[in-house]
Amino acid sequence: MLITARDKEILKLVYRFKFCLGRHIKTLIEFTGSRASDRRLKTLVETGYLSRKKYLYGVPYLYTVAHKGRILIGVNKRENKIRLEQIAHDIHVLDVLIYLKEKYSLTLGDILSERELHIKGGFGTRKHQPDFVFAYENKQYAVEVELTPKAKASTERNVRDNYLNYDYQMWVTSDNKVLSMIESLSNEYSNIIIVRLEQIECPSLK
Repeated sequence: MLITARDKEILKLVYRFKFCLGRHIKTLIEFTGSRASDRRLKTLVETGYLSRKKYLYGVPYLYTVAHKGRILIGVNKRENKIRLEQIAHDIHVLDVLIYLKEKYSLTLGDILSERELHIKGGFGTRKHQPDFVFAYENKQYAVEVELTPKAKASTERNVRDNYLNYDYQMWVTSDNKVLSMIESLSNEYSNIIIVRLEQIECPSLK
C-alpha cells in the first residue's frame, strides 16, 4: 500500500482527538464524498494503520490509530483507552469543532485539541484543559462542551482559568442546569459566550 500525505493527515487527526467517526474524518479531511472516504478508511483498517470498533449500541464505529499507524506518524505507541461514559461527549466535541470550523473558516492548524493542550502543558500535575482551543482574528477561544452539571466550585474554577488564559471562552450545552450556572458566572467573567447545543447545525454532517 502506498501511504499518501492524506493518509497521514487522517492518522494525525484521529490521534489528536483519540477517536473519530467516519463522518468526522470525511468532513475534516475534506473528502469529496462518503464513498471515497469509506474506501480509504477501509484500506487503512485492513492494512493495520487504523482500528475500527463498535463500543455502544446505536453509535457508529469508532476509528482509532492502531500501533502501526502510531509508529508511522511518530506518536506515543500506547493505545488510547476509550471511556464509554465519554463517547457521547467526545462525539459532540467533534461536531461542535466542525460547526465552528465552517462558521469561522478555520483550518485544522487553527485548532488545538485537549490532548495537544495537555502535552503543551508538560508532564507536571495534570490540569483541566478546554475540549479544544481555536485562533480567530488574532484572538484565542477556549471551547467547553458541557453535557452534565458539575460542582459549582469546579465549574467556576474552569471558567476562571479560561478567563485568565483566553480572550473568549465558549460554553456549549443542552442542559438547563449547566446553562443557568454559566449564565450566572457570566455576570462576573465577561469573556463568556454561551451556545445551545441544539442550535448547532453542520450542513456537511447531514
